[in-house]
Amino acid sequence: MGKRVAVVLAGCGVYDGSEIHESSAVLVHLSREGAQAEVYAPDVDQMHVVDHVKGQPTQEKRNVLVESARIARGNIKDLAKLDIKGLDALIIPGGFGVAKNLSTWATQGKNCIVSKEVEDVLRAFHAAKKPIGLCCISPVLAAKIFPGCELTVGHDTECETWPYAKTAETMKELGCKHVNKHVTEIHVDVKNKLVTTSAFMCNAPIHEIYDGIGKMVREVVRLA
Repeated sequence: MGKRVAVVLAGCGVYDGSEIHESSAVLVHLSREGAQAEVYAPDVDQMHVVDHVKGQPTQEKRNVLVESARIARGNIKDLAKLDIKGLDALIIPGGFGVAKNLSTWATQGKNCIVSKEVEDVLRAFHAAKKPIGLCCISPVLAAKIFPGCELTVGHDTECETWPYAKTAETMKELGCKHVNKHVTEIHVDVKNKLVTTSAFMCNAPIHEIYDGIGKMVREVVRLA
């Protein structure tokens, strides 16, 4: 039997949900590793809806679970029903939905609140010593919940290649150790069984982002 891995989504679309390419890469690499993905999302309203052509919020209302079902091809469950028994690992792709729908990081930074359902799931996997994979902005969830953990969101010096590098500094302010890594690399916090990679925190070719996520997924499955 292959490993069973929970994948938690935050909607559908980089600006207000889960980053679609990252989510797809996670699912493809899990399949390649012979693992079974079980997709979950919270049944809550999105913080807001963004027009991805204009990059501007709209007056529309959307539900995180309903939108995430687009990526999961309808094969998805309410996060409230996640039972850690029988699951071997957890992966949360990035996208602004992590910072808007799974937490309030987008508006409050290090003073954010992680949604109770998401925090409960992260703490359950951590307490059971089951591996957790996080990419792009999603490592901020671990930074908030597990002080002192080691993570990467890429580099900590802002430039054209690393437009979101200030995130690393904020994570350090939460008491975490940030480790600079290239987009094709991962960092493994052995003690906490956290595997992180920067993905679209880096302005890189999409195949490099895909490769970095592949390394993250492989390590998560290996640790499971």
